[in-house]
Amino acid sequence: LSTIKICCKKYNSLVFWALCGRYVLGHEAMRRMGTANVLIAGMRGLGVEIAKNVILSGVKSVTVQDEGLAEWMDFSSQFFLLASHLGQNRALSSLSQLSALNPHVHVSAHTGPLKETLLQQFQVVVLTDSSLDDQQRFGTFCHSNGIKLIVADTKGLCGQLFCDFGEEFEVLDTDGETPASAMIDDITKADPGVVTCIEQRHGFVDGSTVSLSEVCGMTKLNSYGPVDIKVLGPDSFSICDTSSFSEYKKGGVATEVKKSKILQFKPLDEALVDPELLVMTDYGKMTKHQTLHLAFQALHGFVKRVGRLPKPRSQSDAELLVAMVTELNKVSHLDQLDEDVVQSLSFTACGDLAPVNAFIGGLAAQEEAMFYLSGKLSIGLCWWIFIPCLSALTTALLSLLQRGSRYDGQTAVFGSGFQERLGEQKYFLVGAGAIGCELLKNFALIGLGAGEGGHITVTDMDSIERSNLNRQFLFRSQDIGVREKQKSEVAAQAVRVMNPNMNITAHQNRLDPDSEQVYGHTFFMGLDGVAAALDNVEARVYLDGRCVQHQRPMLEGGTLGSKGHTLVVVPHLTESYGPAKTGSQNAIPLCTLKNFPHRIEHTLRLHEGPLGERSRSNDAYAIVPCRDAAGFLERTLGRGEAEALEVLECVWGGVGRQRPQGWEDCVGWARRQWETLYNNNIAQLLHCFPSDQLTSSGLPFWSGAKRCPHPLTFDPSNTTHMDYVVAAANLYGQIYGIVGTRDSSAIRSILETVHIPAFTPKSTIKIHLTDKEMEEERESGHLDTGRLEELQKKLSSPPVNSAALQMHPIDFEKDDDNNFHIDYIVAASNLRAENYDIPTADRHKSKLIAGRIIPAIATTTAAVAGLMCVELYKLVQGHRKISSYRSSYINLAVQYCVLSEPLGPQRFTVSDRSAHTPTVKRIEQKQRKEQRKVCSKKRELSGPHLQFASDVMPGLLGSMEQ
Repeated sequence: LSTIKICCKKYNSLVFWALCGRYVLGHEAMRRMGTANVLIAGMRGLGVEIAKNVILSGVKSVTVQDEGLAEWMDFSSQFFLLASHLGQNRALSSLSQLSALNPHVHVSAHTGPLKETLLQQFQVVVLTDSSLDDQQRFGTFCHSNGIKLIVADTKGLCGQLFCDFGEEFEVLDTDGETPASAMIDDITKADPGVVTCIEQRHGFVDGSTVSLSEVCGMTKLNSYGPVDIKVLGPDSFSICDTSSFSEYKKGGVATEVKKSKILQFKPLDEALVDPELLVMTDYGKMTKHQTLHLAFQALHGFVKRVGRLPKPRSQSDAELLVAMVTELNKVSHLDQLDEDVVQSLSFTACGDLAPVNAFIGGLAAQEEAMFYLSGKLSIGLCWWIFIPCLSALTTALLSLLQRGSRYDGQTAVFGSGFQERLGEQKYFLVGAGAIGCELLKNFALIGLGAGEGGHITVTDMDSIERSNLNRQFLFRSQDIGVREKQKSEVAAQAVRVMNPNMNITAHQNRLDPDSEQVYGHTFFMGLDGVAAALDNVEARVYLDGRCVQHQRPMLEGGTLGSKGHTLVVVPHLTESYGPAKTGSQNAIPLCTLKNFPHRIEHTLRLHEGPLGERSRSNDAYAIVPCRDAAGFLERTLGRGEAEALEVLECVWGGVGRQRPQGWEDCVGWARRQWETLYNNNIAQLLHCFPSDQLTSSGLPFWSGAKRCPHPLTFDPSNTTHMDYVVAAANLYGQIYGIVGTRDSSAIRSILETVHIPAFTPKSTIKIHLTDKEMEEERESGHLDTGRLEELQKKLSSPPVNSAALQMHPIDFEKDDDNNFHIDYIVAASNLRAENYDIPTADRHKSKLIAGRIIPAIATTTAAVAGLMCVELYKLVQGHRKISSYRSSYINLAVQYCVLSEPLGPQRFTVSDRSAHTPTVKRIEQKQRKEQRKVCSKKRELSGPHLQFASDVMPGLLGSMEQ
């Protein structure tokens, strides 16, 4: 039994880990990845970054190879090396930490040289820190033996990436997007037939292939198979010849069908001389990209000739490299060479920067894990990446380098003076999730806040969940569910190990107006900058407002699966994140959720957490002393009669005759709930709007997005029916402290004794068609005041033993498969979908939607964090030209990686004069003036008004002046 329990526990952990990746890639892609063996050569900063991302993705095995020994130069980007590893093999030193990232991936080390016999054991080979001769030699071998090859390299502030997956490689999904779908409003009988959709935008493009289902009347289309379409407009497209089909009646869904694609890769020898394979990432610097392509080749020749990389800021070495690039161009015939780029590359080539490795390492791992191994996502065949901040280095003075320091790889690029400035920085990081972990890693490696006077403050109120582990690499399995181990604290401890000099403080506060006593004017004015690693727009907007108010720069980044973006906000130089847009295109009307669902998302959203509200309301009633029941009622009535009636109904349901006395009562309640939700409520809806109901215009009421429902009849032999009763009964029991069971046979026996009252629809009930109608009725005050008065009387005198009324609120937890939460949501949602003939969703999809899981993968978060820290370099350097900065937009699923100059600040017209935002000096003068005014009126103010006036108002006035 012990062995079985251990195996089950291990299996469940493995399944859950795999599910994290399936939110992005899908089941088949994860299965393919789980059979792959990968070799990663080179364990400096870039190699360990790629290894980390690939291991987190969940392949079968990873072997890391390196003959070299750890030296101080490695510590600027190799985050798994400790000072005790100096002089030891890099691969062996990193092995234990890499193995701990994912217990389901076998990780091993190889300390010998690379040979063809070693490469034959793997499906994928990744070369980092390798010579051009080795790249060509192993590239030819891999291409001819069907081994997929990735070459990645970084030199200072530049990087390159090349892929060769063979003569023919099938991509199952060319864009990585969820298949588009649209509800059908009409289909014509014509050649070709024209489909009109209910949605204003169907989301299809010319050449898309769709399948049609649930069509009534023209039913032959349901079995016709995939059909190519031609887009006619945002809400219409043409399909096949439908002239011989039956007349269209109603309904139907068009769903995109993904088509595979065969890609042909060129071997490295051919790719080196093919300019068509060069992918631009910064269209303002096309000449620089083309020049860098030759410069990297010349750099290999330089090392072969001189035996080393060019020395930092060595003019003679730079002149030699320029000459070698010029010689190569006699074959390439570029119209223009950018010699400044070659010189900058020479000046910085011996540097090793963590942010650049994070970006290139994220792209390389995406190519490997998400492209080849999964068969999904179509990215470029050959990328030569350029990180555009070299122009900032051509005129900078390089201080004396500090040898024997963990920052040697960074000071080789920027100098020791700049390193001191990094150490003195005071930064505020908001969020310690996926991007937050990557940012903290980079902060530790570059030494941000790790010097005298420097400091990092990180805040995150969340605890660690198992679903975090596939992308938030600072956390481990033993950190899950431990109250003392909040994300921010565990992350802070982890980066202190990477860099013992880190000055970092972890908070567990939510950043919102309630925390302004902690993060007030004094706090923000003591910062040099802010980094946002948040997962929602509202929090970003609030933080952006605080930064604008206090004139502090902000780095912001976000991801969604393989997509990502970064934004740098520089006071008076670039645009800010900006205010939140009113409304949301994705908001679902409440009436649609309650009465007219037409997608599985609607049925899932309706059933999120319905059991928690009653217990919370009742808990507030039960915990007050009996003598204060009147006070509870007074506070509740103060919220308005409509809301008070809802709250008191919940309370009475928990303390009145409905309160369960044992497990049998819980089962009975669950069974009656089933009858109410899936039979009675539907019968009432059809009583108000019969299936043949017509609108005032004479059109069918049940048409378009309104699906005509049908009541369900409970069947104890139906798995979904019983799943609902089992989950609902157990959750109801948990609220009242009653122990339940999963024994279906025992529950069926109880069900035989449950009385189900007869139901008769009522003509007096009004069902709202729109949210506006619902709000108007609420505002009109039309409610059952008699019922409200009745509940007041019943609850005014609670039992003496108020402890007997205690209930236990349930907070939704998606990551515990044994707590009945997902069980309940899946069953409840699919039953409602059955009511409306909506295709049901499996547990995986239901969990994704109901848990509001934002698909995230380690590769994208690493790349985004790397780009953010490249902009951080520029902020610390103090650049005042907007052309020095870059916003980025990436989609690693396709050939899309664009770096663009940010927009400037918004302009205003004041007194017929066009003006920028005022200078910091004017802002401060204005603030001091307003503060003096406030101080003279302090006696008239008290409490929160005083806090607002003395702390918030001066900043707001400054913002208003902008």
